[in-house]
Amino acid sequence: MLQKNKIYRARIEGYSSEGLGIARIDGQVVFVHRAIRGELCDILVMKVLKNAAFGKVHQVIQPSEHRRTPDCPYYGKCGGCDFRHMDYAEELFAKKTRVQDALSRIGGSDVVVEEILGAEDPLRYRNKSQYPVSPDGAVGFYRARTHQVVDIESCLIQKEAADAAAGALREYLRRYGVAAYDEQMGTGLVRHLYVRSNCSDQALICLLVNGEKLPHEQELVEMLRQAVPGAVGVVLGVNTRRGNSILGDRYRTLWGEDTISDTLCGLTFRLSVPSFYQVNHDQAEVLYNKAVAFAGLTGEELVLDLYCGAGTITQVMAKHCREVIGAEIVPEAIADAEENVKRNGITNASFFCGDAKAVAADLAQRGLRPDVVCVDPPRKGLAPEVVDAVAAMAPARVVYVSCDPATLGRDVKRFAQQGYTARRAAAVDLFPGTANIETVVLLSQQRPNDKIRVELDLTEFDITAAEKEATYQEIKDYILEKHGVKVSSLYISQIKRKCGLDVGDSYNKPKSEDAHVPQCPPEKENAIMDALKHYGII
Repeated sequence: MLQKNKIYRARIEGYSSEGLGIARIDGQVVFVHRAIRGELCDILVMKVLKNAAFGKVHQVIQPSEHRRTPDCPYYGKCGGCDFRHMDYAEELFAKKTRVQDALSRIGGSDVVVEEILGAEDPLRYRNKSQYPVSPDGAVGFYRARTHQVVDIESCLIQKEAADAAAGALREYLRRYGVAAYDEQMGTGLVRHLYVRSNCSDQALICLLVNGEKLPHEQELVEMLRQAVPGAVGVVLGVNTRRGNSILGDRYRTLWGEDTISDTLCGLTFRLSVPSFYQVNHDQAEVLYNKAVAFAGLTGEELVLDLYCGAGTITQVMAKHCREVIGAEIVPEAIADAEENVKRNGITNASFFCGDAKAVAADLAQRGLRPDVVCVDPPRKGLAPEVVDAVAAMAPARVVYVSCDPATLGRDVKRFAQQGYTARRAAAVDLFPGTANIETVVLLSQQRPNDKIRVELDLTEFDITAAEKEATYQEIKDYILEKHGVKVSSLYISQIKRKCGLDVGDSYNKPKSEDAHVPQCPPEKENAIMDALKHYGII
C-alpha cells in the first residue's frame, strides 16, 4: 500500500483524460501532476485512494525531450492551463490519446481518430474572457478545483484587450471602494468581468453584477474605454442568483453597442453577450470545415442543427445543403441567428427557440426526416431523450461536435444502441495550453435495405489481366491529378477488396492483434472507385 507524503521513483507511462501523467508503483496507478510520458521521476504521493493515488513530480531524473520551462508565472497557481510544462507537439499527442481513449474505452467504439489539427498560434487566442472577481479585489481566474481567485495581470491565452479591461476594473474597485461579490455570503456587487473580442481587435465589455446598477458607472465606462481603445460597447448584466453562475437575466447598455460582429468562414455574425460562439476564431474555421466534410453534403440535403447558438454551424452548412434548421434554447442567441442569416443573405436557413430535447422530439413527431443531424452540445453532452429523438428521425448521418471526450464517448455508446456507429473521428485543438479538446465524429446507420445481395461468377472475368493494366502508383497519380487528394496503397487495397478483387494476404491486416487499421474515408473511396473504372479494373 502506498504511503501519503512518501517519495517513490517510477517511469511515466502515458496520460490521463485530464493530462496527468500515469505511473504504476507497486501495482497501483498513480496520477502525476506535470509529468511527461517516458520520464523517470521521483514522485511525491499526495493522496491515496482505494484504486488509485495522486502525486506530483518531486524531481525529474530522466527528462523528456518535450519538457520545457513554463512560460507563464501563474502556471500551477491558476487552474486555467494544464500543459505549459511540455511543448505543443507533446500536448497534441496527449489530447489525441485522450479522445481515442474516450471513444474506445467509454464509447466501446473501434473508430480510429484520424488526426488532431493543432493551432498555428497557441497564444492569445481566446475571443471570450470571463474573469471572476473576489471580495479582496482580485480579478483573475480560479485556482484549480477551488473558487479562490488568483489575481492575474497578463494571461497568455487571453486577448491583450481583455487583460487591459481586467486591469481597469481592478483600479475601479480600488479607487471607488466598490465591493466585489462574496459567493458564500451572497453580498457585494461585482461578480464577473466578461470581454468578447473579434478578429478586428474590437471588444464588447460586460460587467456582471449582483444588483441593478453600480456606483460611478460613467467613471467606470471611461476607465474601460481608455484601457481598451477598440471597445465598441460596455454593458451591465444583472445576476442576483446565489452561487457562481456567470451570465445575467437581463442587460443594460452603459455606453456604445450591446453586440459585436465577427467574420467566420466568410460569413458575418452579430454576437450579444449570451450568444454561444467558439472561443478560438481560426481553429473554429478548421472545426466547422471538418464538420461539413464529415456531413458529406451535396446540396440536396435537409440538415438539422441542434444547439446552434448564434447559428454559426447552421449558416456554414447552409452553403452546402438544400435547407437547414437550427435549434437553440437561448432566445438572445436565436435573435442573433435570425439577424445573421439576413445579414449574410442566406435564404435556406430557419430557427427554432427551445430545449434540444423538446425540439428534437417535436420535429420527430411531426415526421421531419432530415438527411443529416448536427449536434454541438455543451460539456454535459446529450440527454438520452435527444439521442432517442435524433435516432427516431432516422437521418443518414449524424455529425457530433463535442467539447468533452468523456460525454462524447458515453453518447457514442448510446447512439450505437440505436443502430448508429461511429465511422470517422478527428480532433481539433481550440484550447492550446489547456486539457480541453474539440472532436468531430461521424455516425451513420447501416439499414437492411442498404445492402443488395449479388451473385457473380468471377470465372467470367479476367481479373488478373485487368489489374495488370494499372499499378498502384498509376492509380495514385490519376487520383491526385483528377481529384486533388492523396490515397495510400492500404486504401486502394481496401476498395479493391470491397469490389471482390484479390489483393493478397498482406494488405489491410494489422501488424498485431490489438492494432487499429484506418479505414478509407468515403470521399477517397469515391476517387479510388473512379480510378478503378478509368483503368477498366472494375
